Amino acid sequence: MITVPSHPKYLSLIRAVTVMIGTQNKVDETVIRHMEHAVDEACSNVIKHAYAGDPNEQIGVTLRISPEAFEVIIEDSGLKADVASIKGRGLDDIRPGGLGVHLIKRACDVFEFDEEKKKGNRLRLVKYLKVQNGNKDNRP
Repeated sequence: MITVPSHPKYLSLIRAVTVMIGTQNKVDETVIRHMEHAVDEACSNVIKHAYAGDPNEQIGVTLRISPEAFEVIIEDSGLKADVASIKGRGLDDIRPGGLGVHLIKRACDVFEFDEEKKKGNRLRLVKYLKVQNGNKDNRP
């Protein structure tokens, strides 16, 4: 797990680690980029919504890659998310902002909050990796 302050300047570090972990594990470039954007958006939402912009809090990010999946867990100790109300605005509503949830859900096969976590939030994002002929199509 890496832990960074809840300041937007640290989002570049989280993006870089996401890309590095994916690259070192020979994950397909498209999958890496989708996960990079999803993790960035999710961490931005932690800063904006869970911490109300307070740069003095912490965000924990755990990245795991197995032959089956690229998994990211994002944790905070901020305001509890109202999971039932989390949805992006309609795609036909053309204006800036509000499309982050759509982006994350489109990039990931799993988008789930651990509702058992007592304080703060734990978001799990998973992208399943393709398998063809018994071999990873994104690994040598």
